[in-house]
Amino acid sequence: MAISRKVEGFMSKSSWIRRMFEDGIKLKEQFGAENVFDFSLGNPNIDPPDRFRELLKEIVEECGRTQGAHMYMQNVGYTDTRNQIAAYLSRTQGVPLTAEHIVMTCGAGGALNVVFKTLFDPGDEIITPKPFFAEYTFYADNHGGVPVFVETNEDFSLNLNAIGKAVTGRTKAILINSPNNPTGKVYDQASIDGLSALIREKGREFGTEIYLVSDEPYSTIVYDGITVPSILKACENSLLVTSYSKSLSVPGERIGYIAVNPAAADIGKIMGGLTLSNRILGFTNAPALMQRVVGRMQGVYVDVEHYRRKRDLLCNGLKEAGFDFEMPGGAFYLFPRTPDDDDVAFVTALQKKNILVVPGSGFGGPGHIRICYCVDDATIINSMDGFAAVMKEYRQEMKGRST
Repeated sequence: MAISRKVEGFMSKSSWIRRMFEDGIKLKEQFGAENVFDFSLGNPNIDPPDRFRELLKEIVEECGRTQGAHMYMQNVGYTDTRNQIAAYLSRTQGVPLTAEHIVMTCGAGGALNVVFKTLFDPGDEIITPKPFFAEYTFYADNHGGVPVFVETNEDFSLNLNAIGKAVTGRTKAILINSPNNPTGKVYDQASIDGLSALIREKGREFGTEIYLVSDEPYSTIVYDGITVPSILKACENSLLVTSYSKSLSVPGERIGYIAVNPAAADIGKIMGGLTLSNRILGFTNAPALMQRVVGRMQGVYVDVEHYRRKRDLLCNGLKEAGFDFEMPGGAFYLFPRTPDDDDVAFVTALQKKNILVVPGSGFGGPGHIRICYCVDDATIINSMDGFAAVMKEYRQEMKGRST
């Protein structure tokens, strides 16, 4: 066999998102891009803020005048950048941080791999609520971790009772993602406080250290006055993972960071482990040019109003077409329920109308579909007839079966 059995198995299960994206390319070639409505990939369609372009130009010119500007750096990243991020987080998270608590990473995906490499021994368990970002399974496996998925409540809020029952003596971390991909759910302060209390309680019960890892690349994309609670303030054993992919619309630049609560147990060993893991995983350090840019852009983000308008445009249209869903409080995903439990069949029916979405079963949420609304308004508007037609067909079929 040319490749490992494990990777071959992963390929067979992996990613509905990419599969639909590839199908979209073929459909666009066949029918024309304007006649294909692709909601499959969370690829921001809003340009970065003007300040990003201005800084990029300034920094490139600075590097051209500075000897050694492109040499190796510390594996944790530039001190200036980490100081700037630490100062911003100290204000917004309510916990005093310094550069010593920040590790610059190759996006949030790189950050999670660095965290898991640092924390996990083979067989250690990581609990995460369902639905979940599909890559979590692979990230955990990369480092010998065992993912344990627990149900959420009907509205996708945290089910603390289910999480508590899932904790064992092998639990090393609880991973949350808020705002959530694929649901857009933002976990409220009461949930975060309850989860933090549970972590303390279970740590005492089993005599272990359990860490709360919060994956927050969408934390600046929230609506209707909602705020994302500070996990660093709520929980001592906490690590915040994020990227600028969505907040600045630069996913291709692969830039993010890890922030560790200064009060975390074994903080010195954790920071040392993160530093080493960043190197030995092959990242070495986060992209130098992007570090220089984002360090000077603290508090500057894309205009969330664009996404709120797209959310409302999509939700109003789907509601009229008879879809049932929870209104997302953040990110740019909608996770409607399908008329029956076969979400793959529903996705296939939509594809016949040149509408590309992803089955919820790929995220541990069968009976749903994920719709990414970071698309042109025309894609949303022109897809509505197709969405309505498929829902009507399903309802007529289900009505016929019941008579």
